[in-house]
Amino acid sequence: MTDPNLNDFKGRVARIQEARQNGYGFEATGTLGRSFYHRSAAQRRSVIGPVVFMVLCVFLLKGAIYRSVGADVYNERVTELRASPGIGHIGGWLMQPEPGTLLVADLITYGLGKLK
Repeated sequence: MTDPNLNDFKGRVARIQEARQNGYGFEATGTLGRSFYHRSAAQRRSVIGPVVFMVLCVFLLKGAIYRSVGADVYNERVTELRASPGIGHIGGWLMQPEPGTLLVADLITYGLGKLK
């Protein structure tokens, strides 16, 4: 008469030996096994998120400057920048007020009006 527990045990041992021959291993929880020493492939990070964040920061900064110095002074300084040679000309082009800057300045003015 055979013991059913012994048959079950021998079946499990046979499965473990077959898996080990195929290259599988056993890792107990809390131990450093093969997966600890195997480097995973480096994941590529998206560039879109940081670029969108930087563009939003630029619009917020330009809108805040536009709101704080006023439209006349801001446009005068941008005109001076555009008239200068080299990097100043590029800076003047970048700092010119576009609809995004004007929208941010209006939102800041509206928000400060609500605080009063």
